Amino acid sequence: MRGTRRDRGRPSAGLHAWWRGAIFLLALLAGLNAAPLHAAAQANPSEAVAAGAANALQASPPLSLDELEHRTFEFFWQTANPANGLIPDHWPLGKEPFSSIAAVGFALTAYPVGAERGWITREQARQRVLTTLRFFAHAPQGSDEDRDSGYRGFYYHFLDMQTGRRYGRWVEVSTIDTALLMAGVLFDQSYFDQDDPQEREIRRLADQLYRGVDWRWAQVRPPRIGMGWTPGGKFIPFDWEGYNEAMLLYILALGSPTHPVQPEAWRAWTSTYGRTWGSFMGGQPHVGFAPLFGHQYSQAWIDFRGIRDAFMRAHGLDYFENSRRAVIGQHAYATATIGHFAGYGGDIWGLTACNGPGETTWVSPDGTRMEFHGYLARGADVGEIIDDGTIAPTAAISSIAFAPALVLPAIQAMYRRYGKWLYAEYGFVDAFNPAFRLTSVPLRSGRVVPEQGWFDNEYLGIDQGPILLMIENYRTGFVWKVMRQNPYIRRGLQRAGFTGGWLNEQSVGRAHGGASAARMAAAVAVP
Repeated sequence: MRGTRRDRGRPSAGLHAWWRGAIFLLALLAGLNAAPLHAAAQANPSEAVAAGAANALQASPPLSLDELEHRTFEFFWQTANPANGLIPDHWPLGKEPFSSIAAVGFALTAYPVGAERGWITREQARQRVLTTLRFFAHAPQGSDEDRDSGYRGFYYHFLDMQTGRRYGRWVEVSTIDTALLMAGVLFDQSYFDQDDPQEREIRRLADQLYRGVDWRWAQVRPPRIGMGWTPGGKFIPFDWEGYNEAMLLYILALGSPTHPVQPEAWRAWTSTYGRTWGSFMGGQPHVGFAPLFGHQYSQAWIDFRGIRDAFMRAHGLDYFENSRRAVIGQHAYATATIGHFAGYGGDIWGLTACNGPGETTWVSPDGTRMEFHGYLARGADVGEIIDDGTIAPTAAISSIAFAPALVLPAIQAMYRRYGKWLYAEYGFVDAFNPAFRLTSVPLRSGRVVPEQGWFDNEYLGIDQGPILLMIENYRTGFVWKVMRQNPYIRRGLQRAGFTGGWLNEQSVGRAHGGASAARMAAAVAVP
């Protein structure tokens, strides 16, 4: 995927048909339901990751959650451009120095986690957040093909790490990636609640950025929200339909105090759930989405335990339980396919959007044809299996809050069995494929270890983020607790028809910010 990272865009229900025409999807078991950044590492990423792995494994197992979470946090702290707060889409950057705005959203949430854990001070977190928010607040918005960072309050999916401008003409103004950025922005608005000049500025800038997003402009085919826009090609001809990661997007659009969409948008979003409602691997019925990131992104920030919209009330569950069932189903799939791909089992599993060894076809001596891919939205759930044997650590680890009994053994198994090649400076690298043993074909990234398989040499910001946030939610619920206090999040959920649980409790603000939280909540009344 060197030179073709434009396919890093996340999968969606609306794009599935397009992907099927563009990429050969391997279906299995058809019957189953500004500053230089680590210059040495950029120059030779394989050696850098290998060295990190060797150092990491000097520690004695088992791997602790604290160490894994801390290393993952360091990805955001160490690789950010300190001049503008931008986070690399992938690390090492190599010859493609662009930032992912979604990764910035995860980073804005990571810094307070680091402060609460004592890895950095609150002052350090505050300064990094201010740098980031000031950059986005002053970044140029407009319709110029090359010199702007966004349009109508949205931002381009990928920005140049140094200039902060649109990285290339293939990059779209992305509604979902802007939503992920805004989730981090609103998290900081609620976390930095002290009566301090800098924290007041953080709250002001966060409010300014969120109020500036023109969600209604993106309703090209109302009431649904479109996927994106480019100055040359104009609107992408697809809308966000449920179920996938865009649940967060609709909640943010409904909660806007300036450009809110109407509740009909949420009803339109859920009206397509029937396409993937069902059972998988003999499990309990749920709304399916094959790559696990679709279950993790929204729930990394929003606590869906005990709150329900009309669809979930009618089906007797909530979105947290829905995702728990999806995780259990994917684990069952991995267990059932032991022997089909090397490495699969009850403790080695996890399919989601991730890197892969590359576009390669291999025909075994018995005539079996196998297709391997580079970056791809892999997954297994109701009605869809996309699998080439590539396992992403983020798929299992970021599901820890949903199914810890399945995830904790997977963390230890990946570390114990493959850690020498899989675990490095910033935790687990993006992906590995024990079934890929071809040594004479070009690789998209990574390397092939004899008798062990393919191992990536990259980290992806959008895969690191869910690992950090979901481990913290599993350990303390910290991210969820902070976001419960944000009046825009509460308003969005209520306008989508959610009731019950913590939504029925009055928001009281955090220890130092009760007054500021109350003032903001009073200004965001639900009609």
